[in-house]
Amino acid sequence: MKISEIFYSIQGEGMLAGTPSVFIRTSGCNLRCAWCDTPYTSWAPEGEDLALEEILARVARYRPHYVVVTGGEPMIAPEIVQLTEALRPMGLHITIETAGTVFAPVDCHLMSISPKTSNSTPHEREGGRWAAQHDRLRIRLDVLQRLIGQYEYQLKFVVAEEEDLAEIKDLVVRLRANPQRVLLMPEGTDPAVLQDRALWIVEICKQEGYRFSPRLHIELYGNRRGV
Repeated sequence: MKISEIFYSIQGEGMLAGTPSVFIRTSGCNLRCAWCDTPYTSWAPEGEDLALEEILARVARYRPHYVVVTGGEPMIAPEIVQLTEALRPMGLHITIETAGTVFAPVDCHLMSISPKTSNSTPHEREGGRWAAQHDRLRIRLDVLQRLIGQYEYQLKFVVAEEEDLAEIKDLVVRLRANPQRVLLMPEGTDPAVLQDRALWIVEICKQEGYRFSPRLHIELYGNRRGV
């Protein structure tokens, strides 16, 4: 399996924000988000090919209670099912971070789904050559419904502008998702930008009954790898 990095930090986003966890970041993605903050797993995927046994050994060194399998898009990684099944006997709480475009019968405690709204489409990046493919793949209603139906879940949306809310609300209604499992998170990798957006996103959460998600790793460490 091609792995970009394995590291120990705290979860920066979602319902488990602040929880010390080991992160297994797979390399490779079927989307190309304009604002992707891990381009080394998508736009220019890099990493090393690791055997399942080596991945497990590196995780075990930290003696964690929580593990997050993220990407890229981990649901397209070869042996993703075997990896999650092997993590379970280690007594770990397993979170999968996915865009919700591909289904795999993984073993996890929390399916963290981040559907990509139209603000993610790369109209300008690399001359827009990925825009049409990204738009075609970014929302798979059938996959999202299956994930929500089979797993404990959270729906995490990246919000850049107030206009994003109409698209988010429409998808939440179509999925019949529990509003208390919907999280709005400001887009950005600059703490000042995140703070500015957080102020009005919090007000939307109060109005709609959604949750607010910070980006603690950015606030604490800045926009860098391995944190």
